[in-house]
Amino acid sequence: MEVPPGDEVHGGIEGLELTELKASDGAAAFMSSVEPAELLKCLCSDSLVTVSEGGRHLGRFSVTLEFTWRAQQPCLLLHAQSQGAIEDSPCGTTVTAYLTTDLEVLEEDYHEYVKLEGHSLDKRCRMVQHDGQMLMDKVTTVGEETTKESVSYPMSVLRGLVTEGSSLLLMRLFNLRQKVPEHMTFLSLDKGRHIIHTTFSELGLKQFEVGGESVEVFGVERVVHSVEDGPTTWHCYFLADGHLASRVQVGSPVTMTLLKLPSQVEKGFEKIPLVLEEDMQMRSKFLDRKEELMADHASYLRQHPEIRALVSDFLQFLLLRKPEDVFQVAREYFLPFSCRPPPKRSMKAPSL
Repeated sequence: MEVPPGDEVHGGIEGLELTELKASDGAAAFMSSVEPAELLKCLCSDSLVTVSEGGRHLGRFSVTLEFTWRAQQPCLLLHAQSQGAIEDSPCGTTVTAYLTTDLEVLEEDYHEYVKLEGHSLDKRCRMVQHDGQMLMDKVTTVGEETTKESVSYPMSVLRGLVTEGSSLLLMRLFNLRQKVPEHMTFLSLDKGRHIIHTTFSELGLKQFEVGGESVEVFGVERVVHSVEDGPTTWHCYFLADGHLASRVQVGSPVTMTLLKLPSQVEKGFEKIPLVLEEDMQMRSKFLDRKEELMADHASYLRQHPEIRALVSDFLQFLLLRKPEDVFQVAREYFLPFSCRPPPKRSMKAPSL
């Protein structure tokens, strides 16, 4: 992404050296201790609804996690999406992350938007590993004004990094083990792409009602220690099988909650409308397929230059003669190119 002069920002927090903020040894050790068998148990999809304090449905929150390949290595693809409305104005957040089996971020796309009448907000941030660096491009559009920033950090200073995407997988692993180790401090990034600390703690077990049924859930607290906005705290509760049952930002009047147990959902699937511009995973697959087809078509045309000459001659022929029946003229024009003689006309009526 090209960045205008004056908008480029290099890694680090003002007044601090890059090496001053580090993840604890226990945090890095935990990430490297994850076993493939544990990751397999985390491969499930979640679909929650966002409700207000009064019980009004405001939107939905979904998470999918699957194994895939990236840069010729196995990894996990996590896709999380939140859609809703603020005073009837559409808003949402989408995160698509490619993670290694030890939770290291290979690539992550973050998109946040609020469509207010006459004053829309759109934030996009892409981070990707390249040549030992984590490169980050951020584009913010407020109304008609767009600003761009570019930030980069050496991977050596991001040991123990947990992003919006990888945090969801990390909490599933805590739930799987039914324990959050103490005294672990991870690294994260705030909205300004500054390196910050994030910590997790255990909220323990409690009873939670899902679809009229009482179930036991395990709670995990995540605290993000932002430089700009102060700490932000999230409480997430999980079912024993790994599914997310509840997610709430402490102090927020809305809650993301599971309405039906997975066994109940399997009895009838709900169709979720696809909005390509807001679904980053599907948009990414669409763009990849589009580029693949364009490259394939261009290669075929290079191998057969006679195609361009043939089409060009035919168009010139049409423009000179300007026939009324283009299909009939095309049939007569291309008939000599046929490798087979034209079919003989038959006066017999076709059988039914």
